Amino acid sequence: MDILAPSHLLILLVIILIIFGPSKLGDVGGALGKAIRDFKKAMNEPDNSAAPAKSAQVEAKPTEPKP
Repeated sequence: MDILAPSHLLILLVIILIIFGPSKLGDVGGALGKAIRDFKKAMNEPDNSAAPAKSAQVEAKPTEPKP
């Protein structure tokens, strides 16, 4: 028996429609879509706060002793 059978999904959709109503269902879907887009965008951006950028690091050059 499959947990995500079409009949189970239909029953779940009807329950969600009863709880939120048709007017709120569009708002909930829009908010969920925006949250998913923001999450994907954050996953694709490099994380600059965890480690310093390589361009900011300066290599120390050995100095020659003065005669």
